[in-house]
Amino acid sequence: MTDAAGFMASHGERLVDNGYPVIPIMPGSKVPGRFTAGRWVPYADWTRHADRPTKSFELDIWRRWPGSGVGIACGAVVGIDIDVTDAGLAFELARLAGEMLGETPCIRIGQAPKRLLVYRAAAAFPGRKRLPLEVLAHGQQFVAHATHPGTGQPYAWPEETLLDLPLASLPVVDEASAMAWLDRAYGLIPPDQRPHSLRLDGSEGEWRGPSDPRGTYDAVKAALAYLPNEDLDGHSWITMANAIKAALGEEGRQLWLDWSKSSGKSGQSGKSDTAERRWKTLRPHSIGAGSIYGWAIARGWVPPPEVTLNAQAAERAGQPHPAVGLLAKATAAPAPPPRYRVPPELLAVDGVLRRFVDYAMSTAVSPQPFLALGAAICMVGALAGRRYRTPTDLRSNVYAIGIADSGGGKDHARRCVKRVLYAAGLDRYLGGEDLASSAGLLTSLQRHPARLFQVDEFGQFLKLVLAPRAPAHKAAIWAELTKLYTSAAEPYIGAEYADQKARPRVTIEQPCACIWGVTVPGPFWQALEGGALADGSIARFLVFLTDEDYPERNEAPAPMDPPADLVAAVQAIARGVPGHSHGGNIADAMEASAPIHAYTVPLSPDAEGAMQAVRREATDLLRSHRGTYATALFGRHAENAAKLAMIAAVSRDPARPVTEARDIGWASRLVEHCIGTMLREAESKISDNDTEAKHKRVLEIIRDGGRLSRSDVTRRSQFLSRREREEILASLVEAGLVVVEQEAGTTKPTTYYAAVVPNDLPLFAGRAR
Repeated sequence: MTDAAGFMASHGERLVDNGYPVIPIMPGSKVPGRFTAGRWVPYADWTRHADRPTKSFELDIWRRWPGSGVGIACGAVVGIDIDVTDAGLAFELARLAGEMLGETPCIRIGQAPKRLLVYRAAAAFPGRKRLPLEVLAHGQQFVAHATHPGTGQPYAWPEETLLDLPLASLPVVDEASAMAWLDRAYGLIPPDQRPHSLRLDGSEGEWRGPSDPRGTYDAVKAALAYLPNEDLDGHSWITMANAIKAALGEEGRQLWLDWSKSSGKSGQSGKSDTAERRWKTLRPHSIGAGSIYGWAIARGWVPPPEVTLNAQAAERAGQPHPAVGLLAKATAAPAPPPRYRVPPELLAVDGVLRRFVDYAMSTAVSPQPFLALGAAICMVGALAGRRYRTPTDLRSNVYAIGIADSGGGKDHARRCVKRVLYAAGLDRYLGGEDLASSAGLLTSLQRHPARLFQVDEFGQFLKLVLAPRAPAHKAAIWAELTKLYTSAAEPYIGAEYADQKARPRVTIEQPCACIWGVTVPGPFWQALEGGALADGSIARFLVFLTDEDYPERNEAPAPMDPPADLVAAVQAIARGVPGHSHGGNIADAMEASAPIHAYTVPLSPDAEGAMQAVRREATDLLRSHRGTYATALFGRHAENAAKLAMIAAVSRDPARPVTEARDIGWASRLVEHCIGTMLREAESKISDNDTEAKHKRVLEIIRDGGRLSRSDVTRRSQFLSRREREEILASLVEAGLVVVEQEAGTTKPTTYYAAVVPNDLPLFAGRAR
């Protein structure tokens, strides 16, 4: 096996089948990576894979990356890394592991005699390093299959490999036993084989924080606890002295003396004041608190959020702020984060779309114009089914979802659609309001091949059909909906069964199935946590999320009787273009087997240019988001824009429709808004695991609050333990998603948290609006 052949392509699937969480490794290295824009780059957030199994769509993407090695994300898996070059000692340490932790048949050799032993964790726990030994645990990783950068040869598994042994078959270790082995094993390392340097010269000690060398006493003391003085060499000893003195000045003297005296070498020279005399001679430069923090973080230290790292920041916090009055007002009434709004130009429609939205708004107690627009689009799409096509042979079948909270009026537009179609004598276009089985869905379309299915509680429906253990008849519904979506321009040919008399093959000529589903937010976003967003199955749906769950009430709604002009307009769409033969009288009657000749809706010259620009932009978006779940959404961008533009043209003039540039502009903006809604809400609401869900929930609390004191954050996150809260806040601060500030109080400084408002570029750029 070579890098060129791709270890992920050869071994990834078997490892995943055996229960191991795999990650891609950059060729010729030990570093997790991503292949994007034609090159390998480090994979910054690979640690998310430590908390869940690898998903099939991830593996499908990674196996196509050239030369990808295979790493194992630790968490459920534990690696005992023995990084010693003495063959006898390496064997003895491995024997001790077998005695204390159990014999494991999975031993990986990179550069002999160094070795790594693989175990299964009873419960996830953090790793620990005592060089040259390390327990690789939660949030860490090791390479399983790749070419070793030092030897140029593939990693070897002299006994059994993870390819042949499921995760559940590995011997189990817990944190206590792993750390007990580490302590005993470290005692066997001869002094001359222990590292006598803090390794201060490499990237491990590189600090990318504030350039001010000064730190705070509490922070430096906490960091030093992670930097034991295990008989270090003289250079490291002096380097640490310089770093402490630069960070704290004379205040750090006692910390230095205590740290220095913790070494076994202290006092061996017969002089008890060596550290004291060295301190007086120090003149530090180019080093400081940041170096200490960096070395400690590399060894597992997480700075507590209540501890200020920078001295200048601590000094500012201890003094009244120059704008204390203004800050007090801001604290009393924090500015709320920008609200999600539906751009008003999306509602600037005409024709049947306009008439229906006005009808639904005037008759509603809780008017929801954006949801009314979504329902109108699906209704027109069904009525135009098998009657109209785009020049590229796209049809008017549309899948859309309306999202609003309970009691917000999300069902009203559904009721209005039924009223209109019944008044127009077009109720045959209405499918069932519940999809019970795939067979029922196909039978409905056999009776009338152009139908609108209006489904209530669509989020619960999705949770049922997308569940990993969904009943077969429910899971089949989702598969049929996917097939029907892509069969609107051709015959749909169903499955063949042995007993053709009892179960004849279903054939439907150019079916047009439109879906308008309504749901509350929670179940819908929960349904997408199984991977539907990434595998493209939900990308066919346009998401209409209301910007006001509880709008101002209409205390005097109009009667529900549809206006005559609206009824006449929908009847005109159902008739199609006068004088155009759709395939004869049988086709006009909507027979499932009738040949179809849909009318091609032309584009004006300006619309042609606008549509070409939309296609180019869609391609650019796909390229820039290669390897992410966003490509599934961007892949439908141009297609949905073309469909909606045609629907707008038919809505305006069903007798002689022409797609104008304004239709392309409106349709593209609507699709962009729906995609942006999906991506934004997915980022904040869809989680791969419970840990990520808690992080996102705390971040949402801080974002919604604008600027919250520590006590406010605690009060609003009672679902967390104190330890969880501290770890999550520290993680959010470290990731740059939250900033922490301190202000002087009457007795002690008050800590505040605020979410960082990203200076994002527009998701869709490159076209003038």
